[in-house]
Amino acid sequence: MLKSIAAVAAVAFAVTASTFGQCAAAESTPLFIMAVDYDVVPGQVDNFIAAAKENAVASVKEPGCRELNLTVSQKDPNHVFIFEVYENAAALEAHLASEHFKKYKAITKDMVAKREARPLWSVSMNMKGK
Repeated sequence: MLKSIAAVAAVAFAVTASTFGQCAAAESTPLFIMAVDYDVVPGQVDNFIAAAKENAVASVKEPGCRELNLTVSQKDPNHVFIFEVYENAAALEAHLASEHFKKYKAITKDMVAKREARPLWSVSMNMKGK
């Protein structure tokens, strides 16, 4: 399944790259972004977030992973949104192959009612330094 996720991401990356053109002018090299929505099984959100936090802490130590942010909907506490920023598709593929990601997927597989991932390109990233 990880290979199919990486393959879909790589295809989406390639197709988008061919049409991205002038939108990337603001950024010299656009970043690869994954926006992932999760509907977590009720009663499992705390466990899901604990596993996701552990994965996120390890992920940002990977070369090519700029950030991995976890958020929870203010209207639906069972809805988690993860925003990931990578240098390129290869960095995402390396992330998907990492042991900590495999552990996260195994731990959370029965906690997820629905998952929707959207690959995106950066156009303008605006964030203050730490």
